[in-house]
Amino acid sequence: MGMLSKITRLRKNRSFEYNPRYYDGKGKGNPFKMEPKFDQFRSTLNTSRGLKRKLNSAIEDTKRKGDRNLKIRMIVIVAILVLIFLYIIDFDLSIFFTS
Repeated sequence: MGMLSKITRLRKNRSFEYNPRYYDGKGKGNPFKMEPKFDQFRSTLNTSRGLKRKLNSAIEDTKRKGDRNLKIRMIVIVAILVLIFLYIIDFDLSIFFTS
């Protein structure tokens, strides 16, 4: 039986001491947990279900004061894209002016 037990015996799994390269151990939380960077600033994260609650949270977000430069930049970008689109489809602006 001695020879048969050596052949049929399962091997013991190896264990490794894994240390991440850029983790010093002094940080907070789990270093392997992937969490988006701006979750703490999002108001729509982990909200309750329901169309009414989603609509109310969207309305509250629009009432909140934002970065004015960002709003102006977004309007300029949208206007430029609309003009490029109108140029591509060869839109004629003369229909708005009477001659």
